[in-house]
Amino acid sequence: MRCACGSRACEGFVSSICYLDGEFLPLAEARVSPLDRGFLFGDGAYEVIPVYSGRPFRLDEHLVRLGNTLAALKLPDPHAFDEWRRIVREVATRNPWSDQSIYLQVSRGPDETRNHAFPKVTRPTVFLMSEELLTPSAAQRAEGVGAISAADFRWLRCDLKTVSLLANCLLKQKAVEAGCMETILLRDGFLTEGASSSIFIVRNGMLLAPPKSHLMLPGITYDVILELAQEHAMPHEVREILEDELRSADEIWMSSSTKEILPITRLDDRPVGDGRPGPFAQRMYACYQDFKNTVMRGE
Repeated sequence: MRCACGSRACEGFVSSICYLDGEFLPLAEARVSPLDRGFLFGDGAYEVIPVYSGRPFRLDEHLVRLGNTLAALKLPDPHAFDEWRRIVREVATRNPWSDQSIYLQVSRGPDETRNHAFPKVTRPTVFLMSEELLTPSAAQRAEGVGAISAADFRWLRCDLKTVSLLANCLLKQKAVEAGCMETILLRDGFLTEGASSSIFIVRNGMLLAPPKSHLMLPGITYDVILELAQEHAMPHEVREILEDELRSADEIWMSSSTKEILPITRLDDRPVGDGRPGPFAQRMYACYQDFKNTVMRGE
């Protein structure tokens, strides 16, 4: 089945195998109730899990974060850890790509009517789908990408990975309309994160990361980067980052499960550093790829 847009990329995506409430089926055949609270209210949690050579990356960490979000939303976790592992791995196995991006979503499920209050009986909707994982191109890594900055007007529980992402979408669209990859968010004069990524900077030979808080998502790739910085003796510090420090940074990176580590070489139409990916980003990218090859691909 081809997507209505006619795109070959979409054709492969729509014909993939998904999981919906206990059943594996073609994505094009999946159906969810129009009274589902995920559809009506954005009432749900999600994760995006990269798969390399058929192996889900940091799966347990993603499932812990999912559980934390569900608990904060007072949404019962529909599966035990082992069952989640089985479902995720089965989705990966049933799809053709060696490297995949698996989207996992749990909503509060359907109610009898549209009502802001939670239903008395919760029947969560569990949905997983997969697409080929396409990481940034060699040209993007070699040249870096552009970003803009904007005020962070999102809510105060950005540490929860919920499907209520309209503010993130609006902020991401600002970047798209400016011909950029990402919008870097600032709140009260400090860096928080990107619209869909974690943000790191390098100043004076020091890798800097904003501390985890309710104002940013606890990124899985964020954790890996700090672990690798520690392992490879790269000078680093986790602390609040001022807007002036961001704008005068020698390097800026974005990181996420799908973008991995990607240098930002222009911010608000001005070069970052000398306008090219810096040595810290290049070294960290190499360390990250070595880590993937060793741990995930068994090399």
